[in-house]
Amino acid sequence: MADAPFVARPATPLAHRVPDLGALELLLAVARLGSLGRAARELGITQPAASSRIRAMERLLGVALVDRSPRGSRLTDAGSLVTDWARRVVEAAEAFDAGAQALRGRRDSRLRVAASMTIAEYLLPGWLIALHRARPDTAVSLQAGNSAAVAGRVLAHEADLGFVEGSEAPEGLDSAVIGHDRLLVIAAPGHPWARRRGPLDARELAATPLILREPGSGTRQVLDAGLAPYGGVAEPLLELASTTALKAAAVRGAGPCVLSELAVGEELAARRLVRVAVEGVRLRRDLRAVWPAGTRPAGPARDLLSLIHGAPD
Repeated sequence: MADAPFVARPATPLAHRVPDLGALELLLAVARLGSLGRAARELGITQPAASSRIRAMERLLGVALVDRSPRGSRLTDAGSLVTDWARRVVEAAEAFDAGAQALRGRRDSRLRVAASMTIAEYLLPGWLIALHRARPDTAVSLQAGNSAAVAGRVLAHEADLGFVEGSEAPEGLDSAVIGHDRLLVIAAPGHPWARRRGPLDARELAATPLILREPGSGTRQVLDAGLAPYGGVAEPLLELASTTALKAAAVRGAGPCVLSELAVGEELAARRLVRVAVEGVRLRRDLRAVWPAGTRPAGPARDLLSLIHGAPD
């Protein structure tokens, strides 16, 4: 008798396997306050509703999360572990919300920010959360683009404050260095560069067609400058306008690419991409806040810069 044909069953959607944000926030409140009742009051729900939400989360995950007693509520060992994971999810959701709110470009915005794609994606949401906590009445709008586009918006007074990447401040703008970043050469694990025993020579990197960001991006400016002594960057294999697109192309094996260290931590940890060591070229860049020359940031722009300077690099 022939074997029955294999039929692939669709995976259960993630939304059906992971508790919602409200349930995770409730669990964090229980952990912090030691009482389901106090957690319910803090979140503005009834205690029966809170109990029901915890039980539903326990059924979904298949483990007990909270031990209830007359003295209060205590997390189980599994509950403590889930709480640590929940905290990271809620913090990521806060960062997402801060960035999304800024993108809406509310008419009453009092701080107009323009930021390069890397900074907008990986750093700015955290800065906006800090600004909201320190200045909750400050409304922010965000425009994202490459570093050249950001400089243009600030020069045209379409943004009060800009954030760019590169070795120098754009012409016509004053700036302050707010951090540093490295560019990494990365490739899929199956690429010959990923199996090299020694570092790649800068001249070979310059001669090889790569998957690159478009001209005008901070990434491209730094790479062009770094490889100029070796004949400049070869004709690109692909030119793409977003970090996500570059990573996806590299993961699929289209070729090696050059990206910010900020952008590839998860892919490197999971071995979906491999860092390729390079010698003979400096691919470090400054992250800068920029504003029109001859002026000084004031009001919310000054507040945001102050908070960024107080954060770890």
